[in-house]
Amino acid sequence: MTGAEWESLCDGCGRCCLVKLEDEDSGAIAYTDVACRLFDAGSCRCSDYPNRSEIVADCVRLTPEAVESIGWLPPTCAYRLVREGKDLPFWHPLVSGTRDTVVSAGISVHGRVAGLETEFGLFELVDHIVNWPARWPRGAKGTQTGALAPAKRARTRPK
Repeated sequence: MTGAEWESLCDGCGRCCLVKLEDEDSGAIAYTDVACRLFDAGSCRCSDYPNRSEIVADCVRLTPEAVESIGWLPPTCAYRLVREGKDLPFWHPLVSGTRDTVVSAGISVHGRVAGLETEFGLFELVDHIVNWPARWPRGAKGTQTGALAPAKRARTRPK
């Protein structure tokens, strides 16, 4: 895969831009509804993508090698799905042809972010732990749905 092809896997949902907390004892990861300070809520994209790693020290570059070892990628993430050998879902822009489906399928963090990490203290982040980034929204799983899905045929058996 070329660099451009790899980058095109990003659906722009913003889930990986949410602040995550790690339990020091168990290693469990908890998502918050608080976004990275570089997150642009209007576009659900990084406001300084080329320089993000220099500005935010713990920003992770999602290379094919990194994706192999990152356990916190949301289940909806195309990088994770490709790593697991799964098809891209119907709402992914490479399948649907539009970024609008990421929002309409409930995958995007659009309208669900409480604010940027610079607006909250470390102990306040605990009050913003949410489960939805680590789950598939109802009806969003699968490769086809709604108008995109082929009509199901009734099976009949000869008597």
